[in-house]
Amino acid sequence: MNDTPPKFLKIGKSSVGLIGLEPAMARALAQDLNEDAAAEMLLVAIEKNNYVPAGARENYRAALGAEYERRRHGETSGGDELLVQVFGSGCVTCDKLESQIFDILARLGLAADIDKVFDLDDIWRHGIISPPALKINGAIKCQGKMPTPSEIEQWLKEAAAS
Repeated sequence: MNDTPPKFLKIGKSSVGLIGLEPAMARALAQDLNEDAAAEMLLVAIEKNNYVPAGARENYRAALGAEYERRRHGETSGGDELLVQVFGSGCVTCDKLESQIFDILARLGLAADIDKVFDLDDIWRHGIISPPALKINGAIKCQGKMPTPSEIEQWLKEAAAS
């Protein structure tokens, strides 16, 4: 199985972690395929290491094609989605951090995908050395301590604005 950590892609309204997305995307970009050919090639590659429900194949194909086109044209992001990741062992502190994030997002009127990562290997793959930790849109904001609500709010505002 592929050792690279999963990369997240927005499929419909959900962010899905896909193992092997980056190497497959690099191969497609190197071949300079059209969007349809790239989407099909990416889908076949992704299905080797990931479960793709039969009823969702077209959604995956469309999302992979759109991501390919974004990268082919040098665009970095698919929009204004926030990805918030909480890393830890599932302890009270991690639960409190997640609860604070929900409260702050609701107060700010922001939407975000929130991912809780408990597996130690996955935590380390993300560059986290000391849980609890918080990552927003791929950037580690804190680790080894509980951030204050005002810090969390500031980080979320900055991420939403960029």
